[in-house]
Amino acid sequence: MKARAFWTSAPGRGEIREETLAARGEDEVVVRALFSGVSRGTESLVFHGRVPRAEYERMRAPFQAGSFPAPVKYGYSSVGVVEDGPRTLLNRRVFALYPHQTHYCVPASAVHRVPDEVPSERAVLAANLETAINGVWDAQPSVGDHVVVIGGGVVGCLVAWLVGRIPGTDVTLIDVRQERGHVAERLGVAFAIPDFAPTDADVVVHASGSPIGLQLALRLAAFEATVLELSWYGDWSVALPLGEAFHARRLTLRSSQVGHVAPPQRPRWSHRRRMALALNLLKAPALDVLISGESPFDELPALMPTLAAGDGDVLCHRIRYS
Repeated sequence: MKARAFWTSAPGRGEIREETLAARGEDEVVVRALFSGVSRGTESLVFHGRVPRAEYERMRAPFQAGSFPAPVKYGYSSVGVVEDGPRTLLNRRVFALYPHQTHYCVPASAVHRVPDEVPSERAVLAANLETAINGVWDAQPSVGDHVVVIGGGVVGCLVAWLVGRIPGTDVTLIDVRQERGHVAERLGVAFAIPDFAPTDADVVVHASGSPIGLQLALRLAAFEATVLELSWYGDWSVALPLGEAFHARRLTLRSSQVGHVAPPQRPRWSHRRRMALALNLLKAPALDVLISGESPFDELPALMPTLAAGDGDVLCHRIRYS
């Protein structure tokens, strides 16, 4: 079977390449893609060739082809239909951590059933929601906490939505874009621009991808509060004000990364169980507000430079396959 896939052919340039799928093995499935999602944070860094050399192996996507910086086939948010495989999966809708490609063959264990109540169009958010779930586990907000989430991208919005469902929590989403206010409203949380951000937060989650946002996070945290860093900066160096009141307020700065299940859940939770939770949570129609646009697959090479530039009011951009 022939397939077509999006490749970053050189930093800042993409193209669609044709490839031939290998014959399906006994424990494999052939999936026809319906939709995929562009994860703007990580995929932008990959597209611009900004993965640090020391992170080449750790940053590999599960079904990546090629090598950093390029040419590389990268992505991890594909929703499709199983066209060939075990009877229990045949004709079922599935999610896979696969790049942008029309058809692909993967182990049956690598696909996850999409619940009947979750539209295929919304299921492209599964990978981002899995990251947000892991971040909330790492941040450990409690009932009644005042929580600030800095950065109204997809992951930041999903973190705010998740924490806002904890009874008694007071959650504020912070973003420089005033238009993110309507997104926060749909997600049931408060909104503020940085100049009006609430202080003395019990937990601060930073997901803006900007060093300025992380500096703001340190200023907003209350005494002995936790600041959780969800942004990944690639090859950037980030300067932080670790003088001032950082020590006097006994702040904790913690990183979070989806590659490992967060320590509090690790003894009982597998990656597969965590993904099943993410897909089940996608039953919420309010999350459709995080899909900011859709384009056909053939337009992705021309579209990716705009998406990777980070301009405009783009959240999750969905790719449609015919």
